Amino acid sequence: MREAPYLRIGRSLLAGLSALALGSGCRPVTTRPPFPPVPEAASTEIRLPPAEAARLLGEAFRAESIPATRVELRDTWLETGWFVAATGRPLGHHRPIGLDNVRVRAWADLTHPGFCKVAVETVYRPLADPSLPQRELDRQVPRDHPVAIKVRATLQDLVKRYGGPPQPPETPTAAPQGEPGNEPSNEPPEESSDTTTDQSR
Repeated sequence: MREAPYLRIGRSLLAGLSALALGSGCRPVTTRPPFPPVPEAASTEIRLPPAEAARLLGEAFRAESIPATRVELRDTWLETGWFVAATGRPLGHHRPIGLDNVRVRAWADLTHPGFCKVAVETVYRPLADPSLPQRELDRQVPRDHPVAIKVRATLQDLVKRYGGPPQPPETPTAAPQGEPGNEPSNEPPEESSDTTTDQSR
């Protein structure tokens, strides 16, 4: 007995919809925020895979009273809730207004095999404005803010322990032409390469 044409079409449509639903279910969905770090966020490159960098950063932050409450290793990022900068305690239901109340987020992104760039923002909100999206109220704290200092120190410690960015490959120098000292040099006189600034003066 032959199958009716409309039954074949119905079964084809059903199979197509099932495949589409299955494909949508397998599509990766990130847990990352839908926005990048603020432009002034602290950043550095570390010789670590992104997931390991996120894990170690979360542990180091907690040791410094920066309460990383969410660490997503698969998506290689982490964040705190709003907390009191002086104590590390959660802010609770109070509005996060002023430099005393901050939030930290960190992103780790692959740069080279075995290396990642870590960006960490420490933000506060100078005011409350219900007419604006919440993210537009976030501002990076000043460099001398206590939590910003802890964040930079933590990043520097990870670089010291695991290594910083890979060194660029050395370019071969050109062989000198003629005998040295026979031709006049057009190069300006050399200046001192010491760029250290003495802050004690």
